[in-house]
Amino acid sequence: MGIKNYIGKRAKPKKGSSENIKVSDYMSRNLITFKPEQTVLEVMNTLIKKKISGGPVVNDNYELVGIISEGDCIKEISNSRYHNLPMEEIKVEDHMIKEVETIDGEMNLFDAAEKFLRDKRRRFPICEHGKLVGQISQKDVLKAALELKGNSWK
Repeated sequence: MGIKNYIGKRAKPKKGSSENIKVSDYMSRNLITFKPEQTVLEVMNTLIKKKISGGPVVNDNYELVGIISEGDCIKEISNSRYHNLPMEEIKVEDHMIKEVETIDGEMNLFDAAEKFLRDKRRRFPICEHGKLVGQISQKDVLKAALELKGNSWK
């Protein structure tokens, strides 16, 4: 019978090694955000124009109040077409995800990668002192991995 699972003793990470890379080192800080009072049509236009799949929704104090994604917009397209209702007046606040899970910017990037897999999310916002400061996406993790490949992978 073969070994099912074995991880040998690991050395403690050295300062500056790939084990010490934080989410804040790779998160996006220049974000495209949305307001709760915007229409879903405005969001759809922005998503297409900026080639993004979603974004955080913030209030006037830049506090995170939700996230809206392509999927949320598609649900609304389906509902409005099914019920034959116009989309011009449909607001983001009525269709965004309000229970948003955030992560700490100090989290290890590899732990964040595991969290992406476990929670099946495409992005996680990062807040400090109640304000949105950035966002880490799966693509950011991939970029970091390619950068690290040259430094530490064989």
